[in-house]
Amino acid sequence: MNCLTLKKSNCKNCYKCIRNCPVKAIRFSGNQAHIISNECILCGQCFVVCPQNAKEIVNETEKAKVLIQSGDKVIVSLAPSFIANYEGVGIESMREALKKLGFYDVEETAIGATIVKNEYERMLKEENKDILISSCCHSVNLLIQKYFPDQLQYLADVMSPMQAHCYDIKKRYPDAKTVFIGPCVAKKDEASHYEGIVDAVLTYEELTNWLISEKVELKQDIDDYEKSKARFFPTTGGILKTMAQDLKEYTYLAIDGTENCINALKDIQSGKIHKCFIEMSSCIGSCVGGPVMEKYHKAPIQSYNAVARYAGKEDFEVNQPESFELRKFFTTIEKELNTPSEAEIQEVLKQMGKTKPSDEINCSSCGYPTCRDKAIAIIHGKSEISMCLPFLKEKAESFSDSIINNTPNGIIVLNDKLEVQQINRAARKILNVRSASDVLGDQVVRILDPQVFMQVRDSRRTVRNKRLYLAEYKKYVEQTVVYDLEGNMIICIMRDVSDEEGERQKKESISQQTIEIADKVVEKQMRIVQEIASLLGETAAETKIALTKLKESITDE
Repeated sequence: MNCLTLKKSNCKNCYKCIRNCPVKAIRFSGNQAHIISNECILCGQCFVVCPQNAKEIVNETEKAKVLIQSGDKVIVSLAPSFIANYEGVGIESMREALKKLGFYDVEETAIGATIVKNEYERMLKEENKDILISSCCHSVNLLIQKYFPDQLQYLADVMSPMQAHCYDIKKRYPDAKTVFIGPCVAKKDEASHYEGIVDAVLTYEELTNWLISEKVELKQDIDDYEKSKARFFPTTGGILKTMAQDLKEYTYLAIDGTENCINALKDIQSGKIHKCFIEMSSCIGSCVGGPVMEKYHKAPIQSYNAVARYAGKEDFEVNQPESFELRKFFTTIEKELNTPSEAEIQEVLKQMGKTKPSDEINCSSCGYPTCRDKAIAIIHGKSEISMCLPFLKEKAESFSDSIINNTPNGIIVLNDKLEVQQINRAARKILNVRSASDVLGDQVVRILDPQVFMQVRDSRRTVRNKRLYLAEYKKYVEQTVVYDLEGNMIICIMRDVSDEEGERQKKESISQQTIEIADKVVEKQMRIVQEIASLLGETAAETKIALTKLKESITDE
């Protein structure tokens, strides 16, 4: 059963799920996380840690309502961790509230836990088991079935408390339907896989929402029932607390947390562990730290104390079934993964920029413990090269450095204290700085007038394309100074315009010379005109006198 689904629109490519998945049963495609069902052990960690609520647990509330509407007796098996989730509410108050929702009755799963505990003790005494691992936690069972199949011989082939209790209910009420309510995702899969025992599974979250929708309130009322020791089951070591532990040849151990369980199974695999009963639970703190406890792992001590105060000192009175009735068969669940060749691994490592062992920093930021594991995941299609943060950082820095160092503009980056944080090649050339290390960390006043930088820092206003003459360097620059609000940095961009300024001054000189020459030419031409005019004036006067005399002489004749 696919108990966990993904809201694609919510997945933000943060990789938090893969970093927290103990078996790396998540692949990424199209920047979206996908759960690999045949590798997943349904521990629910991806659901707990997802900051975007992209993981959803399949809701069976409607299924439970349909069972009630069928007219059959629907009886709830309520996980003993309920006392930690619903503070101050005992079984009688829970029964009263759930009957208002339409359930026929409510019983404690701890009854089934007592039955299972009795069977464990019988197996240790009568079957002479070398190692016996509890099978109450479905996630642990899946872990062994999928990742440690050679350890199946040590897994107790016994029903879980949920199954044992629901089986007992159906023996007492042959036509009844059963609904388990608890803090676990994996129980939905267990109920679905082993058909005919548990008809539906609700989480505490589903129950709470249902109670709210029907306006049913839980009354604060704690009952006191001494024959209820199995209420300890949802805590780390809770199974052991209910057992006699009177077989001196056995060591009794309690292990919680999937990673610890994996390490314990590796120890067993090594052949160094013998004569042990091992209580295993995938959740840290056991079931009170379950993925759908509404407190989400926030109150481990408070949760344990709530269970401890509620548990009695004697066992529930139960009708113990025959051993064969409680038998549960576990088979290996194959994973479709081939081991890649060394050449394939090395090729992917090369693509990740890991060309030598020292490049494999094994930072685990991608979610995998080593760069090699990451490369194998890429080959299996579970990961992408872009998920390597050091690779991306190095690539981005290389790209950024390439742009900054090859731009013809000088770039200087300062912090709020006006200390040089970065200076590119072009800026060093403009300012005659031999090496960046000569000025990094120093005050900018060492190389430039700080006035404009102080102005921009204090006003947050950009100064654009201001032309300056840097007398110390005998260069003209066009300067833009920007304040970066996000990074609290001052960025100075300088364009060397010395050549342009030289050309401009040369043109101005030529223009001035041209004007001066033109003025001289005009002046000379005016002088020539004046001289010509003067000569023409004298010639005209003389001509006039001569003609006048000629006229007079003609008139006289």
